[in-house]
Amino acid sequence: MLSIEEMKNVDVKTVKSEELTDIREVEVNKRKNRDEQIKDYLRQIKNPYCYRYGEYIVKIVFEDTTVTLTERLQELILKTASTII
Repeated sequence: MLSIEEMKNVDVKTVKSEELTDIREVEVNKRKNRDEQIKDYLRQIKNPYCYRYGEYIVKIVFEDTTVTLTERLQELILKTASTII
């Protein structure tokens, strides 16, 4: 079992694809409560920061900021809208 820091620091260039869980194979029981669903997901995925989607390796990285996802999406929408006009 890797530590959180080790999970975050997995290098997608050197990780062995066959050692990663394919997220399409993860099934979370919706009848469980939220905490149990999270535990079930983490148990199956093994590393929530780096996993496979078919032949692709997916690496999740979170920016250290106070800006919310909603604010980032609003920025993206405004930038996209301004390039269309």
